[in-house]
Amino acid sequence: MPRTPTALLSDADRERLRGLRLMKGIALGALIVLAVVFVIAFALQSRYPWLSYVRAAAEGGMVGALADWFAVTALFRRPLGLPIPHTAIIPTRKDEIGRTLGEFVETNFLAAPVIRGKLESFSLSARLGAWLSQPAHAERVASEGATIATNVIEALSDDDVQQLLGDLAREHLVVPEWGPPLGGWLERMVDSGAHHGAVDLAADSMATWLRANRAAFTGLISRRLPSWVPSMVHTLIDEAAYHEAVKFVAAVRADPDHPARHAVDGYLARLADNLQHDPATIGRFEDAKTTVFDSPRVRELAGEAWRTAKNGLTRGLRDPESGLRRRLVETLTDVGRRLEGDETLRARVDGWVTDAAVFVIERYRHDIASVITDTVERWDPEETTEKIELMVGRDLQYIRLNGTIVGSLAGLTIYAIAHAVFGA
Repeated sequence: MPRTPTALLSDADRERLRGLRLMKGIALGALIVLAVVFVIAFALQSRYPWLSYVRAAAEGGMVGALADWFAVTALFRRPLGLPIPHTAIIPTRKDEIGRTLGEFVETNFLAAPVIRGKLESFSLSARLGAWLSQPAHAERVASEGATIATNVIEALSDDDVQQLLGDLAREHLVVPEWGPPLGGWLERMVDSGAHHGAVDLAADSMATWLRANRAAFTGLISRRLPSWVPSMVHTLIDEAAYHEAVKFVAAVRADPDHPARHAVDGYLARLADNLQHDPATIGRFEDAKTTVFDSPRVRELAGEAWRTAKNGLTRGLRDPESGLRRRLVETLTDVGRRLEGDETLRARVDGWVTDAAVFVIERYRHDIASVITDTVERWDPEETTEKIELMVGRDLQYIRLNGTIVGSLAGLTIYAIAHAVFGA
């Protein structure tokens, strides 16, 4: 009988314990009844010869009951505490049983053909699509996902995130050399003439600025003239400078072959070449890049950007009526409808899921099965015996009861045949 305190058992285990005790009582009662019948029949068979048949039946039933009692008991413990070989099988071979069970599960339940066949037997994507296409279900998924995401975001330390962003930026932005790649890109741009649009835009912008800021030229040059120069001359010089600037910009805009454009082309070409091959230019560029990324202001801006993004995300995820949550629900519903109505998409999704599941099972099935082996090995032998006896002990008591009945019938049949053949 299990020695685990009843208070520690679950309701289901207590029900199993009551059934086990009841069946043990019935099996034992049947043995006692047969023993009483055997004694009475044995004592009176000389007076009433027909009782010899009853004695034989009772005798066979007792033998069957005792044999099956021994067999059932030997599974869980040593009968009568005697050190009989091959008894107490479960507690003494617990670890071997666990390993065998793990191997059985790994071979027969975690095999790739079994997993693939099971997944291919029903359309997971169709069921998921039908479920997700209902707005209430999509809302539920969005709500649960938003709760998980919010908890994860809030659990993140701002300092840790900023340190991580800084490390990633240094690894992927600061450490790699920018000069040669940027020089190569600039060289290809100059060779293809792709920068001409930017030059045109700059000239147009300068022309627009000149038209709107004529007053900016007042005193631009004349303030550097000697004080004895007449003011009229000052005005004429400033006006001339303004008109020359307007004419120069207009000429650049109108003439695709203007010397200024060639000067820009030459400068960009030299810069591209220096960025790729001149160590001094490359070094100055890398130093400038490092200075920018390492500046306290840039780190401060990165921290502010993270805090702003974090606060915005958490507010949007918490509010069921936020645009973020609404778009998430709409997206999930749309995904569900597409899965429900698009057979080609369903086939692709089912293929992805099946291939992924088979890959994971094939790669980790031994580790998964080892959970059974490791768990059984950690169990206490007596506790394991009690758990298994609670699960199957009631059914095993039927073996004892059946053994009693079958033994009685066998004893009666053997005695009747022998009596008929030999006349005894």
